[in-house]
Amino acid sequence: MLSRTSVRTALAALAVTGLLVAAPSATATSRDSSATPSATPATTAQSPSAGVTVKMPSSVADRLGTGRRALVDAVSADVLSRSHDAKGLTPKAAVDKLADEGRKVVVDVRTVSRDWARGVAYVEAPRTRHGEPEGWLYIAHRKDGRWVSGLEGDREFADHVAKSPLVGTAERQTMTAYAQRRATPQEQTPSVGTLANTNGLLLPWMPDYYMTLTGGAHSHTGSTGYWSSLDFAGGNASGRVRSSREGTATSMCGAGGGWTRVIHPGGFSTDYYHMWNTTYYNGTSIARSALLGNIGTDTCAGGSATGAHVHWSLRTYDANYNGQYTWLNGRTIGGWAWWNGSSQYTGCATRLGVTACPGTAIYNRVS
Repeated sequence: MLSRTSVRTALAALAVTGLLVAAPSATATSRDSSATPSATPATTAQSPSAGVTVKMPSSVADRLGTGRRALVDAVSADVLSRSHDAKGLTPKAAVDKLADEGRKVVVDVRTVSRDWARGVAYVEAPRTRHGEPEGWLYIAHRKDGRWVSGLEGDREFADHVAKSPLVGTAERQTMTAYAQRRATPQEQTPSVGTLANTNGLLLPWMPDYYMTLTGGAHSHTGSTGYWSSLDFAGGNASGRVRSSREGTATSMCGAGGGWTRVIHPGGFSTDYYHMWNTTYYNGTSIARSALLGNIGTDTCAGGSATGAHVHWSLRTYDANYNGQYTWLNGRTIGGWAWWNGSSQYTGCATRLGVTACPGTAIYNRVS
């Protein structure tokens, strides 16, 4: 696997020799000027972004000028170095492998200001099973003619958040604490009765209403990794999906896409997938229980869904799980303590002597 340093050195060499060319701009077709437009594949064979799908409003492309290819290359190289499904492969081999599986690597450049850019990048999940995509917020800075990108969890990301004019004061306060958080290592399976603090996170709908648990603790991808996710549907919450706590929200697939990430104070963030009728956010400060969308079957970044639901996932940054989805077992969310089952999707929750397993209606409780 190529290191990020070696990839960036190669990019600098390409830039010097004039081999990097400008990425074609996309035409903005979205109803919202800040939302992502139609995508354009990058095609330069020598670059890490060859075969990567680029989303970029024409206004952003114009402002970046001839530097836009180098920016997309830098972000693409970082994404492919971080993706679980690209490990051990060169960028070209990784993109080709994913393309053979019908999956895209997407770099979405949303805003720029002088030598700064920010956006979202993701690797689509396989569309043959109930799995979820890998995705990151990123911020990039051009220094001495070279773009250096930082994905969530990178040291560069934390550095850029502290300095970038594209990050507002409130967002900076939340994101910096989140990206730089350090925690004492904790075992994956706490002893029974040891309830891990999640700083007041709620389940993804209004307090004192209920949805039905359709899938107990399982991994975000549906296969490997920590069992960080839960599935919910139905109930008397009118199918409306809401933020588990206040924070800064980003629509990962752009306007109309069914995937939103909310970064909360205290070191946690939450993902919400498969929604429809979503509210578009782009690093936007929101309150607790802010409306994100409705349960649905959207697969804007891959995966599959056989019935309307929300796939909710817990993430954290700490010394051991930097930028990863984290375990639910033993943690309290929405007043319920969540426990792994003997297999994925079978886990249950407990509260005040009551046990709720898949198929059970669960009320969202503040305490």
